[in-house]
This record gives sequence, structure tokens and C-alpha cells, in this order.
Amino acid sequence: MGHRHDKHKGTLAESSASETPQKKLSRKNYERELEGLQVELVQLQQWVVKTGAKVCILFEGRDGAGKGGAIRRITERVSPRVFRVVALPAPSDREKTQMFVQRYLPHLPAGGEVVIFDRSWYNRAGVERVMGFCSQEAVERFLRMAPSVEKAIVDSGVTLLKYWLEVDQEEQTRRLEGRIHDGRKTWKLTPMDLESYSRWYDYSRARDAMFAATDSAHAPWFVVDSNDKKCARLNIIRHLLDQIPYEPIKAPSITLPKRQKRGDYVDPNSSPQRIPEPF
Repeated sequence: MGHRHDKHKGTLAESSASETPQKKLSRKNYERELEGLQVELVQLQQWVVKTGAKVCILFEGRDGAGKGGAIRRITERVSPRVFRVVALPAPSDREKTQMFVQRYLPHLPAGGEVVIFDRSWYNRAGVERVMGFCSQEAVERFLRMAPSVEKAIVDSGVTLLKYWLEVDQEEQTRRLEGRIHDGRKTWKLTPMDLESYSRWYDYSRARDAMFAATDSAHAPWFVVDSNDKKCARLNIIRHLLDQIPYEPIKAPSITLPKRQKRGDYVDPNSSPQRIPEPF
């Protein structure tokens, strides 16, 4: 890319499961690294707004692979008006009659936006195929069509990044069992998740076919080993920063102005009810 983030290059490849396992990243080091990367995401945001750039990021992967956590770390320090997260529900009866990608196209970024799809049009190549929600003919048609649609998206000036988060069977089991026993996470475990859990190799075959058909020069897949969530999040952020040739926008120096004087303002004797302090 030739810009200032060249130091980040190769991080996704380095996270491959075939590599020698490294020492687990400490919470302190993780937070320090994440803070620095989130500062760069803010710089990216400012550049996107100023230049009118268009960025679209897709997150796919098995249930429990860590897509939601990665997206939260990307978006928690930037503006939701610039970084928009799209997680579409099941299609309506009307949408089922449309061209498959049609319901996704209105959500693509306009100038000055970064759109993140928490699952995308690749539902057709994954869950819909494995669970029998569409015909084999429809899947094959989608796999033929997707590269051309993505070429049109890229040719329109959109930077399109596609991430697949890969988790092994043991770690997926640990995470899904954690959802069963953690009252904060039970909403994450649906009957569909349980059914897909039992179909590991059906999903593997679907993933392999998807990669073979849609890993193109203009829209390649980037595979992330997400067995270590913290490392995966850092690797993804570093990598996406490397894919976009942004430059920091020089911000004006800021000084807080003086407050106005009280004048004739008087604090009211009564006020709306306040929530009692429990501690």
C-alpha cells in the first residue's frame, strides 16, 4: 500500500493456526495495543469524512467465532454516523421474491461512510445452503453472480474488505457452552446456532465452496484465526488499517471557551425526581 501502516502488514497470515502457538496476550498489553489502534481508527474516520471515501467491511464465520466482539472493538470509539453496522434480520416475504443481493445494496456506503456487515449476502453461501433455506440451484447462481456484483461495487469506488473468522471445534464448544451458563449471553444462543453446531462439516464444505468461487483479485477473502479473541481483534484492525491509504487529518488546536456569567439565573428549589443512589 505504501502508506504509514506498512508496519502492520502480514498480521493475518501470522495468526494462522499452523504457526507455533505464542504466549497468550496479557490484558494489559491487549488494552494498550487496542487503544493505539482505536486512535488510528479515529484518524481513519476523519480521513473518510474529509475525502468522501467509501468503505465496506464484511464479517463472516462460524457461530461463536467472535464477529460481534471484533465489530464492537472497531466501532466503540468512533462515530456511529460514520461507522454504520448492518445486521439484517431474516428476509420478509417480499424480500424473498427479490434478487438475492437486492436487500443488501441500499446499505452500501455513501461518500464519507464506513459500513460493517455483521453477516452479509454470503448468508446464501452459508446458513441458507446448509439449512436448506434455498435450492442448490440458487446457491450455484449466487456463487456465479457474487464476484461480478462485488466487481461492480469495487469499480464504483468502494473499498471492499471480506473477513472470515475461523475457530476450531473445541473453542467453539467452549464459547457456546459459556452462553448457556451466562445470563448475559443466553440471547446469543438460538435454535439455529444449536443446529449449525451439529453440522460442522456441512459448514466446512460450504465455506470451502464459497472461497473457491468468490475469492477474487478485486475482493479477496482474509481468513483470521480467532481462537484467541484478543489477538484476532488486534490483527483485524491492523489489517484493515493497512488496506486503506488514509493519512491523518491535521486538527485545529482546541481550547475550551470561558463560561458565561451567572447573571440573574437562580437554581430552582424543586427538581424532577432523581434516581436514588444505591451505594
